[in-house]
Amino acid sequence: MTLPLHRPALCVLDTQVLLDLALFNDPRVQPWVQALQNQTVRWIYSAAMQDEALRVVHYPALAKRHDPALSAQSVTACFARWGQLCATPAAQRQLVCRDPDDQMFLDLALAQRATHLLSRDRAVLQLARRASPLGLHISAPEGTPAPI
Repeated sequence: MTLPLHRPALCVLDTQVLLDLALFNDPRVQPWVQALQNQTVRWIYSAAMQDEALRVVHYPALAKRHDPALSAQSVTACFARWGQLCATPAAQRQLVCRDPDDQMFLDLALAQRATHLLSRDRAVLQLARRASPLGLHISAPEGTPAPI
């Protein structure tokens, strides 16, 4: 008898959540780290998301707390270890974010049929109710349990 194969849930991480995972070892993201390690979740990203994360580690407020070169290495290692690069999707108009810089997270999540978009950004979180009928759960990482 063959056991059914389970596909990991797809998730998109916004830049703040990625930094919590890659740099800050924030305990609120640990269940999601475990899910990535157990391969019950697969994190997808676009080149634009990676570019943004590598740009953010050089922002002065963050550079005061963490060496930008080491931060960039940690973030790059996180992308390489757990992430899957996806082509940048065409813009969709099912969900439009007030902050155009955050639109890429929504576009990728919907184009790839991700089940989760983890964010700390208020403009993204405000779309949670409208995203739910589309099969996308938007929340802060501590706001929803990671798939087991």
